[in-house]
Amino acid sequence: MLRNALARVKDGPFEIEHLTRLDDGLSRLQKGDVDIVLTDLTLADSAGIATFDQLYASVPHIPIMTLSAAEDEPLAIEAVARGSQGYLSKGHFSSYLVPQSLRNIIQRKAVEESMFIEKARAEITLNSISDAVIGTDMAGNVDYLNAAAEAMTGWPRAEARGRSIGEIMPLIQNGTRQHKANPVELVLQQNEPISLTPGSLLLRRDGSEAAIEDSAAPIHDSGGHIRGAVIVFHDISAAKAMAAKMTHLAQHDFLTNLPNRVLLNDRIAQAIIQAERSGTQLAVLFLDLDNFKHINDSLGHAIGDKLLQSVAQRLRACVRGYDTVSRQGGDEFVILLSEGNNVEYAALTADKILVTLAQPHSVDGHELHVTTSIGISAYPADAKTAESLIKNADTAMYQAKEKGRNNYQFFKNDMNTHAVERQAIESHLRRALERHELILHYQPKVNLKTGEITGAEALLRWNHPQSGLMLPDRFIAIAEDCGLIVSIGRWVLREACKQAKRWKDEGLTPGSIAVNISALEFRRKDFVDEVRAILAETGLLASCLQLEITESVLMRDVGCSTKVLQQLKNMGVQLAIDDFGTGYSSLSYLHQFPIDILKIDQSFVQDIATATGNGIIVSAVIAMGNSLKQKVIAEGVEKHVQLAYLKGQHCEEGQGYLFSRPLAPEQFAALLGAGIARTVYN
Repeated sequence: MLRNALARVKDGPFEIEHLTRLDDGLSRLQKGDVDIVLTDLTLADSAGIATFDQLYASVPHIPIMTLSAAEDEPLAIEAVARGSQGYLSKGHFSSYLVPQSLRNIIQRKAVEESMFIEKARAEITLNSISDAVIGTDMAGNVDYLNAAAEAMTGWPRAEARGRSIGEIMPLIQNGTRQHKANPVELVLQQNEPISLTPGSLLLRRDGSEAAIEDSAAPIHDSGGHIRGAVIVFHDISAAKAMAAKMTHLAQHDFLTNLPNRVLLNDRIAQAIIQAERSGTQLAVLFLDLDNFKHINDSLGHAIGDKLLQSVAQRLRACVRGYDTVSRQGGDEFVILLSEGNNVEYAALTADKILVTLAQPHSVDGHELHVTTSIGISAYPADAKTAESLIKNADTAMYQAKEKGRNNYQFFKNDMNTHAVERQAIESHLRRALERHELILHYQPKVNLKTGEITGAEALLRWNHPQSGLMLPDRFIAIAEDCGLIVSIGRWVLREACKQAKRWKDEGLTPGSIAVNISALEFRRKDFVDEVRAILAETGLLASCLQLEITESVLMRDVGCSTKVLQQLKNMGVQLAIDDFGTGYSSLSYLHQFPIDILKIDQSFVQDIATATGNGIIVSAVIAMGNSLKQKVIAEGVEKHVQLAYLKGQHCEEGQGYLFSRPLAPEQFAALLGAGIARTVYN
């Protein structure tokens, strides 16, 4: 009867499969492609409501209708209560309504499934996005929260449902801390989309706060009538923190966290405006660390960075809270003193900085010594703009460098002329090596007993194309500041070794050749390798080379200095402490160094010939050298009285104008042949 009824439909027959056992039906259903199931509840292998339950459990997504006799109608009704789509009475299978009912059920189920999929898709989408979504009814009571909204507000969906939006999502204004209306309330009143005003904070359920941005909009039915509202919002706390961080990074030095050049210029500009209004002054201090490059090159950038951080900390402690300490880059710092009698206060601050920075810095087990040179310019006396104030303070700083470092200088107008000259020297110096403008002169060292030439010191000269022959005091400090000293120093060492080997090949006996080593050269990690390579390249015996290093350089890092000196000593190179007595030294450390020679600074030798000079320091150095079995050389011997005193104190060697001025290589070769005039000793 069912087959006949379902075969007569006008819009196409049903395709029917007929089975008589439940287990066969369950197996077939697992293969799919079934739109509806019609089942008798009394089968060969199953009967009663259990038959329906097994079918429904197997395919809950396929509509099921029961076939029921009149007396089994209560059983069919029970099946409907358990999920059946309905039942067909066995006496009415031939009705034209049967195929129509089946088709309606199939179509309705398809629509339900489609709606379920769409709802599931929407639910998954809403729970997957990072934005929080809250829906309300017309009374402003919450009827939906996605997962992000639950996390943001602290309210689970089940607890939030039915509560007012003001309770679930309370808002306050940042700054005023005043409570503000939720945009949803305005949307329900005005029936228009609304965005949250800037500076809004969400008060979470636990009392914490979050900066948010949002927008709210009405929800309409198919007739266009408002039925509720939805608000979408997200946490911008991280974005605001990142923006603040990026702003900070753009205005601060990454290493020391001090204001950088950009922020400093802005603060100086603001301070100038304030000073102009109030008729007051302000001062700018430009600082450059004196010995930083030596430390950075010898101990590495990690130690150098920590030293800069230590310096920055001390500088902050030297000024007032409303002054600005800025790092310009490298080892340069600028300080803005923005209030008060700044000329006097600038001098007091500079003195304080000099004392504070000169104290040893303990960095990773190293005791580091660093000083600073400071230039000072003032508004309105020296400049009217931030750029000019910094530039003039920089110019004054270079004057402090030339005055011996570890001091401060106020800007004077004639310094600009000097700065231009200095810049010109630096510019020409960069091309001096490649243009072969640098030359070496040699000053003999003499045995004070015999008058025999025992060696020579190589002294650098610059044959400047416009200025003529320039002595090192005109350009060495500039070479150190601009980083050229290393390449110049290597050239000097190589050239001196070449010349000494050339004299030996010519049959002359120049003795040892002494070369001055700068702090930057000595602290380089490849210094020992460079010395070894130059000796191998020139063929000069290591015992014929004497390296002169000042005691102040050695004392900057005793451990490192001892290691380097021992490596040089193992090569056979002679080692001398230059300008002995003028630097910071310790006899206990001095004893550790494998030193061959002490060179008495010429200032002490010259003191012998003065009216008040008694030569006590010279005598002490000679005695100490003899006790340490170190040769002593007196520099700057210019008068017979000095020579007599040195000989009387048993000083072994001397060097100075009394014996010879520095000579060109050809002149020195002639002196080697002729010898020092005997009249010097008579």
